[in-house]
Amino acid sequence: MTRVSRIRARRGSWLLATTAAMALTLTACGSGGTAKPAADGKIALTAMDYFTSEPQHSAVGAILKSCAAAAGATVTQQSVANPQLMPKVLQQLSSHTLPDLLMLDNPNLQQIAQTGALTPLDSAGVDLSGYYPSILVAGSYQGKVYGLAPAVNSIALIYNKDLLGAAGLKPPTTWAELTADAAKLTTPKHYGFAFSADNDGEGAWQFLPFFWGSGGDLQHLDANGSVQALQQLTGMVKSGSVSKSVVTWAQSDVNDQFIAGKAAMMINGPWQFPTLDAATSLHYGVAPIPVPKAGDPVTVPLGGEVWTVPVTTTAKEKAAAKVLACMNNSENQLSYAKKVGEVPSLKSAAAQLGQTTPEMAPFVTEVENARSRTAEVGTKYPAIQTAIETALQSAFTGSATPLQAMTKAQTTASSAQ
Repeated sequence: MTRVSRIRARRGSWLLATTAAMALTLTACGSGGTAKPAADGKIALTAMDYFTSEPQHSAVGAILKSCAAAAGATVTQQSVANPQLMPKVLQQLSSHTLPDLLMLDNPNLQQIAQTGALTPLDSAGVDLSGYYPSILVAGSYQGKVYGLAPAVNSIALIYNKDLLGAAGLKPPTTWAELTADAAKLTTPKHYGFAFSADNDGEGAWQFLPFFWGSGGDLQHLDANGSVQALQQLTGMVKSGSVSKSVVTWAQSDVNDQFIAGKAAMMINGPWQFPTLDAATSLHYGVAPIPVPKAGDPVTVPLGGEVWTVPVTTTAKEKAAAKVLACMNNSENQLSYAKKVGEVPSLKSAAAQLGQTTPEMAPFVTEVENARSRTAEVGTKYPAIQTAIETALQSAFTGSATPLQAMTKAQTTASSAQ
Protein backbone atom coordinates (compact mmCIF):
# COMPACT_ATOMS: atom_id res chain seq x y z
CA MET A 1 0.00 0.00 0.00
CA THR A 2 1.17 3.54 -0.43
CA ARG A 3 1.70 4.99 1.33
CA VAL A 4 0.34 1.87 1.36
CA SER A 5 -1.52 0.62 -1.59
CA ARG A 6 -4.57 0.90 0.49
CA ILE A 7 -8.00 -0.53 -0.34
CA ARG A 8 -10.78 1.44 1.29
CA ALA A 9 -12.50 -1.34 3.20
CA ARG A 10 -15.62 0.65 3.94
CA ARG A 11 -16.31 0.85 0.21
CA GLY A 12 -14.98 -2.56 -0.80
CA SER A 13 -18.21 -4.52 -0.89
CA TRP A 14 -20.06 -1.67 -2.62
CA LEU A 15 -17.36 -1.39 -5.27
CA LEU A 16 -17.44 -5.12 -5.88
CA ALA A 17 -21.20 -5.19 -6.28
CA THR A 18 -21.25 -2.12 -8.52
CA THR A 19 -18.48 -3.39 -10.77
CA ALA A 20 -20.05 -6.83 -11.05
CA ALA A 21 -23.27 -5.24 -12.23
CA MET A 22 -21.37 -3.18 -14.79
CA ALA A 23 -19.64 -6.30 -16.06
CA LEU A 24 -23.03 -7.59 -17.18
CA THR A 25 -23.97 -4.47 -19.09
CA LEU A 26 -20.79 -2.69 -20.12
CA THR A 27 -19.67 -2.98 -23.72
CA ALA A 28 -16.19 -2.08 -24.85
CA CYS A 29 -15.43 1.59 -24.60
CA GLY A 30 -15.11 2.18 -28.31
CA SER A 31 -11.93 0.76 -29.76
CA GLY A 32 -10.97 1.09 -33.39
CA GLY A 33 -11.58 4.83 -33.83
CA THR A 34 -9.09 7.52 -34.56
CA ALA A 35 -7.61 9.89 -32.01
CA LYS A 36 -7.86 13.60 -32.59
CA PRO A 37 -4.33 15.03 -32.58
CA ALA A 38 -3.38 18.14 -30.68
CA ALA A 39 -2.66 21.37 -32.55
CA ASP A 40 1.03 20.41 -32.83
CA GLY A 41 0.14 17.07 -34.41
CA LYS A 42 0.83 15.03 -31.25
CA ILE A 43 -1.77 12.71 -29.76
CA ALA A 44 -3.19 14.21 -26.57
CA LEU A 45 -3.44 11.67 -23.74
CA THR A 46 -4.93 11.88 -20.27
CA ALA A 47 -3.63 9.99 -17.23
CA MET A 48 -5.35 9.55 -13.87
CA ASP A 49 -3.86 8.50 -10.54
CA TYR A 50 -4.36 9.15 -6.82
CA PHE A 51 -0.96 10.72 -6.18
CA THR A 52 -2.09 14.03 -4.73
CA SER A 53 0.87 14.18 -2.32
CA GLU A 54 4.57 14.70 -2.89
CA PRO A 55 6.97 13.30 -3.88
CA GLN A 56 4.74 10.86 -5.78
CA HIS A 57 2.76 13.46 -7.73
CA SER A 58 5.78 15.25 -9.20
CA ALA A 59 7.78 12.07 -9.70
CA VAL A 60 4.99 10.45 -11.72
CA GLY A 61 4.25 13.67 -13.57
CA ALA A 62 7.84 14.05 -14.73
CA ILE A 63 8.03 10.48 -16.02
CA LEU A 64 4.65 10.76 -17.76
CA LYS A 65 5.72 13.95 -19.52
CA SER A 66 9.07 12.54 -20.62
CA CYS A 67 7.60 9.23 -21.81
CA ALA A 68 4.74 10.93 -23.65
CA ALA A 69 7.21 13.12 -25.53
CA ALA A 70 9.19 10.03 -26.51
CA ALA A 71 5.96 8.46 -27.80
CA GLY A 72 5.07 11.50 -29.87
CA ALA A 73 2.26 12.50 -27.56
CA THR A 74 1.33 14.93 -24.82
CA VAL A 75 -0.20 13.95 -21.51
CA THR A 76 -2.35 15.68 -18.91
CA GLN A 77 -2.02 14.25 -15.42
CA GLN A 78 -5.12 14.25 -13.24
CA SER A 79 -4.57 13.28 -9.61
CA VAL A 80 -7.67 12.38 -7.59
CA ALA A 81 -7.70 11.86 -3.83
CA ASN A 82 -7.46 8.15 -2.95
CA PRO A 83 -11.01 7.77 -1.55
CA GLN A 84 -12.45 9.33 -4.70
CA LEU A 85 -10.53 7.40 -7.34
CA MET A 86 -12.57 4.19 -7.55
CA PRO A 87 -15.97 5.95 -7.46
CA LYS A 88 -14.73 8.19 -10.28
CA VAL A 89 -13.46 5.19 -12.27
CA LEU A 90 -16.83 3.45 -11.91
CA GLN A 91 -18.60 6.61 -13.06
CA GLN A 92 -16.32 6.85 -16.08
CA LEU A 93 -16.88 3.17 -16.86
CA SER A 94 -20.60 3.75 -17.18
CA SER A 95 -20.12 6.81 -19.40
CA HIS A 96 -17.23 5.34 -21.46
CA THR A 97 -14.95 8.24 -20.52
CA LEU A 98 -12.01 6.48 -18.91
CA PRO A 99 -8.62 8.20 -19.31
CA ASP A 100 -6.02 6.88 -21.72
CA LEU A 101 -3.74 5.79 -18.87
CA LEU A 102 -5.29 4.68 -15.59
CA MET A 103 -3.49 3.90 -12.36
CA LEU A 104 -5.17 1.46 -9.97
CA ASP A 105 -4.25 0.12 -6.55
CA ASN A 106 -3.29 -3.42 -7.53
CA PRO A 107 -6.07 -5.25 -5.61
CA ASN A 108 -8.66 -3.20 -7.54
CA LEU A 109 -7.41 -4.16 -11.00
CA GLN A 110 -9.46 -7.34 -11.33
CA GLN A 111 -12.69 -5.50 -10.59
CA ILE A 112 -12.08 -3.20 -13.55
CA ALA A 113 -10.52 -5.78 -15.88
CA GLN A 114 -13.55 -8.06 -15.58
CA THR A 115 -15.70 -5.41 -17.28
CA GLY A 116 -13.65 -5.62 -20.49
CA ALA A 117 -12.57 -1.99 -20.19
CA LEU A 118 -8.80 -2.63 -20.11
CA THR A 119 -6.37 -3.64 -22.86
CA PRO A 120 -4.18 -6.75 -22.36
CA LEU A 121 -0.65 -5.39 -22.30
CA ASP A 122 0.98 -8.15 -24.32
CA SER A 123 -1.37 -7.51 -27.24
CA ALA A 124 -0.53 -3.80 -26.93
CA GLY A 125 3.14 -4.61 -27.47
CA VAL A 126 4.40 -4.13 -23.90
CA ASP A 127 7.39 -6.32 -22.98
CA LEU A 128 6.50 -8.38 -19.90
CA SER A 129 9.88 -10.06 -19.40
CA GLY A 130 12.21 -9.51 -16.45
CA TYR A 131 9.52 -8.90 -13.81
CA TYR A 132 8.99 -10.67 -10.52
CA PRO A 133 6.23 -13.25 -11.13
CA SER A 134 4.20 -11.91 -8.19
CA ILE A 135 4.10 -8.48 -9.84
CA LEU A 136 2.68 -9.87 -13.06
CA VAL A 137 0.11 -11.83 -11.05
CA ALA A 138 -0.94 -8.65 -9.24
CA GLY A 139 -1.62 -7.01 -12.61
CA SER A 140 -3.49 -9.97 -14.09
CA TYR A 141 -7.06 -11.10 -14.57
CA GLN A 142 -7.94 -14.56 -15.88
CA GLY A 143 -4.40 -15.18 -17.05
CA LYS A 144 -3.86 -11.93 -18.94
CA VAL A 145 -1.71 -9.03 -17.72
CA TYR A 146 -3.60 -5.73 -17.75
CA GLY A 147 -1.43 -3.62 -15.43
CA LEU A 148 2.23 -3.03 -14.61
CA ALA A 149 3.67 -1.39 -11.52
CA PRO A 150 6.79 0.74 -12.05
CA ALA A 151 7.61 0.09 -8.40
CA VAL A 152 6.15 -1.90 -5.54
CA ASN A 153 6.29 -1.87 -1.78
CA SER A 154 5.65 -4.00 1.24
CA ILE A 155 6.33 -3.94 4.95
CA ALA A 156 9.15 -5.00 7.26
CA LEU A 157 10.25 -4.74 10.88
CA ILE A 158 11.69 -1.31 11.67
CA TYR A 159 13.44 -1.02 15.01
CA ASN A 160 15.07 1.60 17.25
CA LYS A 161 18.76 0.73 17.30
CA ASP A 162 19.41 2.60 20.53
CA LEU A 163 16.61 0.92 22.48
CA LEU A 164 17.48 -2.56 21.28
CA GLY A 165 21.18 -1.93 21.90
CA ALA A 166 20.55 -0.75 25.46
CA ALA A 167 18.56 -3.92 26.11
CA GLY A 168 21.27 -6.09 24.57
CA LEU A 169 18.95 -7.31 21.83
CA LYS A 170 19.25 -8.01 18.14
CA PRO A 171 16.24 -7.72 15.79
CA PRO A 172 13.95 -10.73 16.43
CA THR A 173 13.64 -13.30 13.67
CA THR A 174 10.97 -15.64 15.07
CA TRP A 175 7.61 -15.18 16.78
CA ALA A 176 9.03 -16.41 20.09
CA GLU A 177 11.85 -13.87 19.89
CA LEU A 178 9.41 -11.12 18.94
CA THR A 179 7.20 -11.88 21.94
CA ALA A 180 10.15 -12.04 24.36
CA ASP A 181 11.89 -8.96 22.98
CA ALA A 182 8.71 -6.88 22.92
CA ALA A 183 8.18 -7.70 26.58
CA LYS A 184 11.78 -6.75 27.48
CA LEU A 185 11.49 -3.48 25.57
CA THR A 186 8.20 -2.43 27.16
CA THR A 187 8.56 0.25 29.85
CA PRO A 188 6.30 2.97 31.24
CA LYS A 189 7.74 5.21 28.51
CA HIS A 190 7.26 3.01 25.48
CA TYR A 191 5.76 -0.19 24.14
CA GLY A 192 7.94 -2.92 22.76
CA PHE A 193 6.08 -3.32 19.49
CA ALA A 194 3.55 -1.44 17.35
CA PHE A 195 1.51 -2.10 14.21
CA SER A 196 -1.67 -0.93 12.53
CA ALA A 197 -4.90 -2.83 13.16
CA ASP A 198 -7.34 -0.27 11.78
CA ASN A 199 -10.43 -1.12 9.77
CA ASP A 200 -9.55 0.87 6.66
CA GLY A 201 -7.36 -1.57 4.75
CA GLU A 202 -4.06 -1.20 6.55
CA GLY A 203 -5.01 -3.51 9.42
CA ALA A 204 -5.44 -6.54 7.15
CA TRP A 205 -2.37 -5.53 5.12
CA GLN A 206 -0.18 -5.58 8.23
CA PHE A 207 -1.71 -8.81 9.52
CA LEU A 208 -1.08 -10.79 6.32
CA PRO A 209 2.63 -11.58 6.92
CA PHE A 210 1.67 -13.27 10.19
CA PHE A 211 -1.42 -14.85 8.62
CA TRP A 212 0.45 -16.29 5.62
CA GLY A 213 3.50 -17.12 7.74
CA SER A 214 1.45 -19.56 9.79
CA GLY A 215 -0.15 -21.13 6.73
CA GLY A 216 -3.26 -18.96 6.66
CA ASP A 217 -5.62 -19.35 3.71
CA LEU A 218 -7.78 -16.43 2.58
CA GLN A 219 -10.50 -18.87 1.56
CA HIS A 220 -10.60 -20.50 5.02
CA LEU A 221 -10.18 -17.78 7.61
CA ASP A 222 -11.06 -20.12 10.47
CA ALA A 223 -8.26 -22.62 9.75
CA ASN A 224 -5.69 -23.37 12.47
CA GLY A 225 -2.94 -21.26 10.89
CA SER A 226 -5.18 -18.21 10.69
CA VAL A 227 -6.19 -18.52 14.32
CA GLN A 228 -2.58 -19.03 15.44
CA ALA A 229 -1.53 -15.80 13.72
CA LEU A 230 -4.22 -13.85 15.52
CA GLN A 231 -3.32 -15.53 18.80
CA GLN A 232 0.29 -14.42 18.37
CA LEU A 233 -0.60 -10.74 18.09
CA THR A 234 -3.48 -10.84 20.55
CA GLY A 235 -1.13 -12.26 23.18
CA MET A 236 1.16 -9.25 22.90
CA VAL A 237 -1.75 -6.84 23.14
CA LYS A 238 -3.06 -8.60 26.27
CA SER A 239 0.39 -8.68 27.90
CA GLY A 240 0.84 -4.94 27.38
CA SER A 241 3.74 -5.19 24.95
CA VAL A 242 1.49 -3.66 22.29
CA SER A 243 -0.89 -0.76 22.86
CA LYS A 244 -4.61 -1.50 22.66
CA SER A 245 -4.85 1.69 20.60
CA VAL A 246 -3.49 -0.15 17.54
CA VAL A 247 -7.13 -0.75 16.53
CA THR A 248 -7.34 2.96 15.71
CA TRP A 249 -3.84 3.48 14.31
CA ALA A 250 -3.14 3.83 10.61
CA GLN A 251 0.42 3.18 9.50
CA SER A 252 1.19 6.90 9.70
CA ASP A 253 0.08 6.87 13.35
CA VAL A 254 2.33 3.89 14.06
CA ASN A 255 5.21 5.80 12.48
CA ASP A 256 4.47 8.83 14.65
CA GLN A 257 4.55 6.65 17.78
CA PHE A 258 7.89 5.20 16.72
CA ILE A 259 9.45 8.59 16.00
CA ALA A 260 8.21 9.91 19.34
CA GLY A 261 10.02 7.08 21.11
CA LYS A 262 6.78 5.42 22.25
CA ALA A 263 7.46 2.17 20.42
CA ALA A 264 10.75 0.28 20.14
CA MET A 265 9.79 -1.75 17.07
CA MET A 266 7.10 -1.40 14.43
CA ILE A 267 5.77 -2.89 11.24
CA ASN A 268 5.87 -0.32 8.45
CA GLY A 269 7.01 0.42 4.93
CA PRO A 270 9.78 2.26 3.08
CA TRP A 271 7.52 5.19 2.23
CA GLN A 272 8.12 6.25 5.86
CA PHE A 273 11.88 6.70 5.37
CA PRO A 274 11.75 10.44 4.53
CA THR A 275 9.91 11.14 7.79
CA LEU A 276 12.16 8.82 9.77
CA ASP A 277 15.28 10.38 8.29
CA ALA A 278 14.04 13.85 9.21
CA ALA A 279 14.14 12.81 12.88
CA THR A 280 17.89 13.28 13.12
CA SER A 281 18.19 11.93 16.67
CA LEU A 282 16.50 8.67 15.70
CA HIS A 283 18.68 5.71 14.74
CA TYR A 284 16.66 2.99 13.10
CA GLY A 285 17.28 -0.27 11.35
CA VAL A 286 15.25 -2.52 9.07
CA ALA A 287 14.85 -6.30 9.25
CA PRO A 288 12.50 -8.93 7.79
CA ILE A 289 9.24 -9.57 9.62
CA PRO A 290 9.66 -12.42 12.16
CA VAL A 291 8.36 -15.85 11.17
CA PRO A 292 6.84 -18.66 13.28
CA LYS A 293 10.09 -20.63 13.47
CA ALA A 294 13.65 -20.25 12.25
CA GLY A 295 14.06 -21.04 8.58
CA ASP A 296 10.47 -20.29 7.58
CA PRO A 297 10.12 -18.02 4.54
CA VAL A 298 8.87 -14.47 4.96
CA THR A 299 5.70 -13.92 2.93
CA VAL A 300 4.50 -10.33 2.71
CA PRO A 301 1.66 -8.72 0.75
CA LEU A 302 2.64 -6.99 -2.46
CA GLY A 303 1.73 -3.32 -2.46
CA GLY A 304 1.91 -0.79 -5.21
CA GLU A 305 -0.07 0.76 -8.02
CA VAL A 306 -0.43 -0.70 -11.49
CA TRP A 307 -0.77 1.38 -14.65
CA THR A 308 -3.26 0.22 -17.25
CA VAL A 309 -4.36 1.12 -20.78
CA PRO A 310 -8.16 1.48 -20.97
CA VAL A 311 -9.96 0.62 -24.19
CA THR A 312 -10.36 3.92 -26.07
CA THR A 313 -9.25 4.27 -29.71
CA THR A 314 -6.60 2.32 -31.61
CA ALA A 315 -4.27 5.30 -31.92
CA LYS A 316 -4.60 6.35 -28.29
CA GLU A 317 -4.17 2.81 -27.01
CA LYS A 318 -0.98 2.47 -29.06
CA ALA A 319 0.44 5.75 -27.76
CA ALA A 320 -0.61 4.99 -24.17
CA ALA A 321 1.03 1.56 -24.33
CA LYS A 322 4.29 3.20 -25.44
CA VAL A 323 4.11 5.57 -22.49
CA LEU A 324 3.41 2.72 -20.08
CA ALA A 325 6.34 0.72 -21.46
CA CYS A 326 8.62 3.74 -21.11
CA MET A 327 7.51 4.29 -17.50
CA ASN A 328 8.60 0.73 -16.81
CA ASN A 329 12.06 0.77 -18.34
CA SER A 330 14.88 0.09 -15.91
CA GLU A 331 16.12 3.68 -15.73
CA ASN A 332 12.71 5.19 -14.97
CA GLN A 333 11.81 2.46 -12.49
CA LEU A 334 15.03 2.97 -10.54
CA SER A 335 14.70 6.75 -10.54
CA TYR A 336 11.09 6.62 -9.39
CA ALA A 337 11.76 4.00 -6.71
CA LYS A 338 14.55 6.07 -5.18
CA LYS A 339 12.36 9.17 -5.06
CA VAL A 340 9.35 7.54 -3.41
CA GLY A 341 10.95 4.78 -1.31
CA GLU A 342 9.82 1.70 -3.21
CA VAL A 343 11.29 -1.31 -5.00
CA PRO A 344 11.53 -1.46 -8.82
CA SER A 345 9.41 -4.23 -10.29
CA LEU A 346 12.11 -5.34 -12.74
CA LYS A 347 14.41 -7.84 -11.05
CA SER A 348 17.58 -6.24 -12.43
CA ALA A 349 16.63 -2.75 -11.25
CA ALA A 350 15.54 -4.06 -7.83
CA ALA A 351 18.88 -5.82 -7.36
CA GLN A 352 20.71 -2.60 -8.21
CA LEU A 353 18.67 -0.68 -5.64
CA GLY A 354 19.33 -3.28 -2.94
CA GLN A 355 23.08 -3.04 -3.54
CA THR A 356 23.22 0.75 -3.41
CA THR A 357 20.61 1.49 -0.73
CA PRO A 358 21.13 -0.67 2.40
CA GLU A 359 17.85 0.24 4.12
CA MET A 360 15.95 -1.01 1.09
CA ALA A 361 17.72 -4.40 0.98
CA PRO A 362 15.20 -6.21 3.26
CA PHE A 363 12.32 -4.99 1.10
CA VAL A 364 14.07 -6.11 -2.09
CA THR A 365 14.56 -9.55 -0.52
CA GLU A 366 10.91 -9.76 0.52
CA VAL A 367 9.56 -8.85 -2.91
CA GLU A 368 10.90 -12.12 -4.31
CA ASN A 369 8.28 -14.03 -2.28
CA ALA A 370 5.69 -11.28 -1.94
CA ARG A 371 2.12 -12.34 -2.62
CA SER A 372 -0.68 -10.54 -4.40
CA ARG A 373 -3.75 -10.16 -2.21
CA THR A 374 -6.00 -11.14 -5.09
CA ALA A 375 -3.93 -14.11 -6.32
CA GLU A 376 -5.97 -16.64 -4.33
CA VAL A 377 -9.38 -15.03 -4.19
CA GLY A 378 -9.62 -12.49 -7.01
CA THR A 379 -12.44 -9.98 -6.69
CA LYS A 380 -13.54 -11.54 -3.39
CA TYR A 381 -10.65 -9.90 -1.53
CA PRO A 382 -12.40 -6.68 -0.40
CA ALA A 383 -15.04 -8.67 1.51
CA ILE A 384 -12.37 -10.94 3.01
CA GLN A 385 -10.31 -7.93 4.05
CA THR A 386 -13.26 -6.41 5.88
CA ALA A 387 -13.91 -9.70 7.68
CA ILE A 388 -10.27 -9.98 8.76
CA GLU A 389 -10.18 -6.45 10.13
CA THR A 390 -13.38 -7.01 12.08
CA ALA A 391 -11.73 -10.10 13.58
CA LEU A 392 -8.64 -8.10 14.56
CA GLN A 393 -10.74 -5.47 16.25
CA SER A 394 -12.77 -8.07 18.14
CA ALA A 395 -9.75 -10.01 19.37
CA PHE A 396 -7.62 -7.02 20.34
CA THR A 397 -10.43 -5.34 22.27
CA GLY A 398 -11.25 -8.60 24.06
CA SER A 399 -14.80 -8.95 22.77
CA ALA A 400 -13.96 -12.33 21.19
CA THR A 401 -11.24 -14.96 21.37
CA PRO A 402 -9.04 -15.36 18.29
CA LEU A 403 -10.90 -18.58 17.43
CA GLN A 404 -14.30 -16.93 17.80
CA ALA A 405 -13.17 -13.89 15.82
CA MET A 406 -11.79 -15.88 12.88
CA THR A 407 -14.77 -18.24 12.86
CA LYS A 408 -17.09 -15.27 12.53
CA ALA A 409 -14.79 -13.75 9.90
CA GLN A 410 -15.14 -16.85 7.76
CA THR A 411 -18.92 -16.80 8.07
CA THR A 412 -19.04 -13.10 7.20
CA ALA A 413 -16.69 -13.41 4.23
CA SER A 414 -18.59 -16.40 2.83
CA SER A 415 -21.95 -14.71 3.06
CA ALA A 416 -20.64 -11.58 1.33
CA GLN A 417 -19.38 -13.44 -1.75
